[in-house]
Amino acid sequence: MSDSSDQSVEADGLTPKQRLEPPNTCLINAGIMTINDMETLRAFVAYEKAHQQRVQILRRLDDRASELRSEDT
Repeated sequence: MSDSSDQSVEADGLTPKQRLEPPNTCLINAGIMTINDMETLRAFVAYEKAHQQRVQILRRLDDRASELRSEDT
């Protein structure tokens, strides 16, 4: 992973920018659902906070974090 969260490429080859800036919310939600670890999720939260700070997207990322935590227990 590179130092810049908007340029880092995750295991599936998509950057936070590619997952969080598609043309419609269905694609954004699908991108969020494919996040499978907290490190990746943190990179996406950092990207969103640094760029657009959309409350709905941050809320969805928070929901995904809760889902990942519950899967670990």
